[in-house]
Amino acid sequence: MVTTLLTLVAAHFLCDYSLQSDYIAKNKSHKVNPREWTWVMMAHCAIHGLAVGLITNNVALGVCEFVLHFFIDFLKCEGTTNLHIDQILHLLCKVLWAFLITYCYTAPIIGV
Repeated sequence: MVTTLLTLVAAHFLCDYSLQSDYIAKNKSHKVNPREWTWVMMAHCAIHGLAVGLITNNVALGVCEFVLHFFIDFLKCEGTTNLHIDQILHLLCKVLWAFLITYCYTAPIIGV
């Protein structure tokens, strides 16, 4: 579980910082870009979902990451949370994914 968790956390920071351009960081907010924010936010969340799906070899967890990442980032863009709460929530998701893939899934779920 520790290796999976550390890999998920490292991928999170890679996706949330190194792979998130200034354009994405600014324009994923509906307050900044009311016409296109959903596409920008979905692209950002898809990158995170892909990382989780590939690391866990589980499409369902990748989809869950996409949905929760969207919701968590939306709250930050709304001003409901701040960067610290945002990152803590994202990291708690990684703990959940590592737990689920280690203790609840006996076989990888990729494709159908």
